[in-house]
Amino acid sequence: MAFNKRSRLKDAGLRRLLPLLLSVLLVALILIALSGKRMLSFRVEGEEAPLVLEQEEVLLDSKFKPEFPNQTVLSISLEERNKLPPRNLNLFPNLAKDHIKIVLYVHNRPQYLKVVVQSLSAVEGIGETLLVVSHDGYYREMDEIVQGIKFCQVKQIFAPYSPHLFPDSFPGVAPGDCHDKENAAEKKCNGNPDQYGNHRSPKIVSLKHHWWWMMNTVWDGLPETKGYTGHILFIEEDHYVLPNAYRNIQLLTRMKPWKCPDCYAANLAPSDVNSKGEGWETLIAEKMGNVGYAWNRTVWRKIHAQAKNFCTFDDYNWDITMWATIFPSWGTTVYSLRGPRRSAAHFGKCGLHQGQDSRNACIDNGVVSVDVDDADKIPNINSNWPLHVVKKQGGYQAGFKGWGGWGDERDQKLCLSFAHMYHFVEAPSI
Repeated sequence: MAFNKRSRLKDAGLRRLLPLLLSVLLVALILIALSGKRMLSFRVEGEEAPLVLEQEEVLLDSKFKPEFPNQTVLSISLEERNKLPPRNLNLFPNLAKDHIKIVLYVHNRPQYLKVVVQSLSAVEGIGETLLVVSHDGYYREMDEIVQGIKFCQVKQIFAPYSPHLFPDSFPGVAPGDCHDKENAAEKKCNGNPDQYGNHRSPKIVSLKHHWWWMMNTVWDGLPETKGYTGHILFIEEDHYVLPNAYRNIQLLTRMKPWKCPDCYAANLAPSDVNSKGEGWETLIAEKMGNVGYAWNRTVWRKIHAQAKNFCTFDDYNWDITMWATIFPSWGTTVYSLRGPRRSAAHFGKCGLHQGQDSRNACIDNGVVSVDVDDADKIPNINSNWPLHVVKKQGGYQAGFKGWGGWGDERDQKLCLSFAHMYHFVEAPSI
């Protein structure tokens, strides 16, 4: 009897505890679910922080419907080429576990591109990663130079809506388009002038269109990169890359979370393109430069969320648009981490849309002069160095109204369509 009494008392106690146990279990399950989404974790000094993607919430105008121009035979063929796998897989079958992908974006300056490719071939660790070359449309000589690369995996992509692919229609020059400072009402022509009264120039708007198409495609469209959570390094066809660049950008991105938590990116060169660096034994945090910059998917999602501001700001330069409107919208100073010596150098003299050929090279009379010292051949960044923060940021700031060239509503709508193109099942044609 005593045993049965104790058993009944025990059962009664369990029944009273059962609601509490169920509540605790429910809370535990909720916490587990939340942790699965947020990927909470710890890190030690020297490790890059795990990236928090949650479900990659895409902040776009759900009412906007992307529209694209009817494509030409050439632009359709370029989109098909974009689907091809990287080359040189037989030479470099595997990418390093801690690799940083590189994107080189080019227009039509083959003399420049040859120099950049030669500099990349001498970069330590280049064979560990994937090089994506983004072409602003199609130029045969540029294509042939890239096809000759044998020092790493190479993926080529071609912007299929580059203006020069559409000689008789938008985004090229369409019949009836306004030109220069023509009055649309008087001339009965098409187009919206910029804030200075100038109508669109296809060669000029191509600069911003290509960069934005490339960013959306690399981060959200390519099978090789759309699921990638690490940093991507971006360089241009007139950026000479020093031999230590890849190792240095690996170090910077690894140190960034604990050396400079306020830094959104890492840079291979000072924001002042004419500077070779201070030469101090310190790390530098300053405004993001446009030579050899690297950011991760979390930063891209913040940029992408500002698509409307990017696409409507009246300036044909992507970098000035970022400095004057996108970065200021984040409500805090946008710092980038770099070393005290440059690992990439801007050498361009010809304008991006001039174009050139072998008989008309515009590189210091045909010769590139970039000093490469012994210190530029090996990693030269030390994690024990202190951080120097450049608080007085020069250059373009919030409030700058832009240089114009981007007032036509058709360009703004195409730009917004690029932001939406990988987030809709299909886009109607116009």
